[in-house]
Amino acid sequence: MPQQTIMIKKASGELEAFDIAKLEHSLRRSNASPSLVQKVAANIAQDIEDGMSTHEIYQRSFSLLHRLERPTAVQYSLRRAVMSLGPSGFPFERFVAEIFKTMGYETLTDQNVLGKCVEHEVDVVAWKRGKLIMSEVKFHNELGLKSDLKVVLYVKARFEDLAETVFEFGGIRQKISEGWLITNTKFSLSAIKYAECNNLKIVGWNYPPDNGLKDMIAKSGLHPLTSLMSLSDHDKKQLLEKNIILCSTLKEDPGILQAIGLSEANRDAVFEEIELFDRLAETAAKNA
Repeated sequence: MPQQTIMIKKASGELEAFDIAKLEHSLRRSNASPSLVQKVAANIAQDIEDGMSTHEIYQRSFSLLHRLERPTAVQYSLRRAVMSLGPSGFPFERFVAEIFKTMGYETLTDQNVLGKCVEHEVDVVAWKRGKLIMSEVKFHNELGLKSDLKVVLYVKARFEDLAETVFEFGGIRQKISEGWLITNTKFSLSAIKYAECNNLKIVGWNYPPDNGLKDMIAKSGLHPLTSLMSLSDHDKKQLLEKNIILCSTLKEDPGILQAIGLSEANRDAVFEEIELFDRLAETAAKNA
């Protein structure tokens, strides 16, 4: 008898046939070894049920990875950690600004700038001598949501209005070099086609290939504090409300964790986890 097709529910609510190859691909992208990919995928395939959500599959996969190979679990959970920089999206904007800093830029967020016709609010401004980047940052807290053609058209029009203005940031007067659209999820195919046709820089989680947001995060060596499994959701919320975004900030100022009421044992667990992140970043830099 042919094997029954198992239907699973995507983040968008759509149903699709469970494809073990997609799970294996996501595990490989987290640098899981072939044997680990096989072990986790076989375990998930054995327990998969009709109607199960992709989030449930992720949770089961993560639990297995965390038990079998913790560094791989960290890589696998990164996308969810970035998605937890919400719901407002402001922490995500600040995280993007920090990534630009690792690329040698000075940055500001939430800037009101005057174009040829009207004033615009720009989410992230990044500059150095000879280059000025203004970015529209779109945060989604659901994996299934995409930035579509309407968003790209709007952003293109905004940067056209700003194109001829001479701005001054950090004592440097210059025009915009590039306008970027950055999202933590995906773009529709029509959005990608239009952006490519009009030379608009767009960055999604896995777009452009090998230089998407995931790759930019890896190259930066930064980890959002929402990556920390040793912090509760309540702890993370407290820290984000204090405009603390990065694990490195906690490492530089250990008193922050004491100020929100964490015990010494819990603080030690957090710092142990941050050390693991640092080792992963060092390994990634060596292999780059």
